Amino acid sequence: MAPADLPPGFRFHPTDEELVNYYLKRKVHGLSIELDIIPEVDLYKCEPWELAEKSFLPSRDSEWYFFGPRDRKYPNGCRTNRATQAGYWKSTGKDRRVNYQNRPIGMKKTLVYYKGRAPQGLRTNWVMHEYRIEESECENTMGIQDSYALCRVFKKNVAFGEFHKQKQGECSSSQANEKQEQFTNARDAGQSSGSSEHGKDNSWMQFISDDLWCNKTK
Repeated sequence: MAPADLPPGFRFHPTDEELVNYYLKRKVHGLSIELDIIPEVDLYKCEPWELAEKSFLPSRDSEWYFFGPRDRKYPNGCRTNRATQAGYWKSTGKDRRVNYQNRPIGMKKTLVYYKGRAPQGLRTNWVMHEYRIEESECENTMGIQDSYALCRVFKKNVAFGEFHKQKQGECSSSQANEKQEQFTNARDAGQSSGSSEHGKDNSWMQFISDDLWCNKTK
């Protein structure tokens, strides 16, 4: 299916439960999906910035969905090979369980793309959510749950966050400067007041003293 076949205004924003319980479950069981909108792509043979053109979703969408075969790092191992030609995907945080009707149906793993080779890779803003189905959700199959994963790929937008932090810093700096200016003005005003009091003509005091002296001597 090509993007042109989608109805106008179409948006694809499924929940975690819908991704696992419908799309991924039907994929691993070889069942048809009513709207064939998630292509099968070997994600680790592509760089993240190349995936948008492989998506069936409109180009204006900011996230893309793919079924990916589970490529093993070692022939007899269970670790997935997540290295690409220009970098690698690295998991971050703990895997989160996906539940449906109070029962676990899958797991969700978050990965971040790094350019270069580990451990000197350069972290990027590309993020992947990898969904795997639980074995209990697979009927009369052996290991079929590991045949495919469903992945959501997107580029995290940090522009607003950085702008917000910058504006907070500017506001804090402005407030600090304003407080410093207020303190300086108050200090200068105090010094000016003290100076004016000190500089007053106190010659009139001698008349009071003279009058008192004169009254005593009379």
